[in-house]
Amino acid sequence: MAERLLQNELNMLTPAIFAVESAGTAAMVGSAMEPTIEGFVRASGASSEGFSARQLTREILDRQDLVLALTREHRSRIVELRPALLKKTFTLRELARVLPTIDGARGVHPGERWERAIPLAMRARTMHRSAPEDDDVVDPYRRGDQVFEAMRQQLAPAVQALVEWEKTHA
Repeated sequence: MAERLLQNELNMLTPAIFAVESAGTAAMVGSAMEPTIEGFVRASGASSEGFSARQLTREILDRQDLVLALTREHRSRIVELRPALLKKTFTLRELARVLPTIDGARGVHPGERWERAIPLAMRARTMHRSAPEDDDVVDPYRRGDQVFEAMRQQLAPAVQALVEWEKTHA
């Protein structure tokens, strides 16, 4: 859901600039999107077409400029796989919380703007701490509709915060 929402929103701002990819730390490789999540994705105007779950690997991580995890545990596992990504890995909600405190480089290419913002976000992370559970997105797998809705309420605003930052700094 995070991949599809973020890619859709960024494409509306700056088509073909950003490539958002997802992979799971415990993926059911090859699985389609869970139907409830697919419904959320479609309702938001994004596409669920062609989704296939894949396992996170070192090779996937080697190609990333920024890595967003949905939980602190996932963030730790990512850094264990690729320690060099420590300064480029955040939880989605963590980055959504600190990014608005960063003044982005206006008038530069979006890729360069984000490249400049990442180290600033890393520093801001220590200044804008919150309760650990505020950084995680709840995992709704095999849980009820209330948990799926809680996940949506945590994830969608965080995606929107990243998009709004890009929009205001373009």
